[in-house]
Amino acid sequence: MDSLNGFVVFVQVAETRSFVAAGRQLGVSASAVGKSIARLEQRLGVRLFHRSTRSITLTSEGAAFLERSRRILAEIEAAELELSQSSSAPRGRLRVSLPLVSGLVLPVLADFMRSHPEIELDLDFSDRMVDVIEEGFDAVVRTGEPADSRLRARRLGAFRSVLVASPDYLARRGTPRKPGDLLRHACLHYRFPTSGKLEPWALRRPAGEAELALPVTMVCNNIETRLCFALQGLGIAYLPDFSVREPLADGRLRTVLDGHVEREGVFHVLWPASKHPSPKVRALVDFLCERLLPPVPSPGVRARQRPGR
Repeated sequence: MDSLNGFVVFVQVAETRSFVAAGRQLGVSASAVGKSIARLEQRLGVRLFHRSTRSITLTSEGAAFLERSRRILAEIEAAELELSQSSSAPRGRLRVSLPLVSGLVLPVLADFMRSHPEIELDLDFSDRMVDVIEEGFDAVVRTGEPADSRLRARRLGAFRSVLVASPDYLARRGTPRKPGDLLRHACLHYRFPTSGKLEPWALRRPAGEAELALPVTMVCNNIETRLCFALQGLGIAYLPDFSVREPLADGRLRTVLDGHVEREGVFHVLWPASKHPSPKVRALVDFLCERLLPPVPSPGVRARQRPGR
């Protein structure tokens, strides 16, 4: 246990950059903190801090050791939490960041709340990249391949993007047969909130051929507006397939250029790395994996990518 206490003291000193402040938070003297760090450095055979009369800073070895120490302590804390709560229902505040796909996630989250009434959901809807750990999120749902080694991830499901329009619009304006035909159509676009750029429509084209400069009839930053306007016969929209399943099934929308749209995407749920996630996080992850994008047979409707629009 003395070794474990050394980890705790080391992390506290690294975060406060002060023996006095670390001792105050741990309820011991600055001298006791200094002796604990000295014993740890002696046992490891490396210097963890550069010390001067004015400051304490981590050495390169100390910085590397800090990351591992935090993981070790997080594992222990999570294991203790799991054991203490193993006999009770998941409970507590759960802070989750979600992309702007409310139509997809809200019904699932409503069912989650009914199934876990002792969990308090704190939901943040945004398509920006968030720092899960620094911003204090318990979990996030995003597209693309996970790249942060500090996080664990599980695949929720795949989607594709489709070009859709109403039968009325196609009767009035004609059905595009090749990508170039879109230049004569009303196009409903999505704008990325971070860059301000329009989302490109991923259309197959011969090698070396320039990307089409599509007409811009309307621009917005969500799925619902483009879907509504497409249903109203106002143009062609580029949307994820999960957002248009019902209007495609009942004939209110039709897909166009199915063989020319080529983008696909995957949703993942991510959470701070731990072999023992808290019961509330585990409950959310399991629920989302089961309910969010279950595999469904595709009855001839071809579709394809990009989320959160």
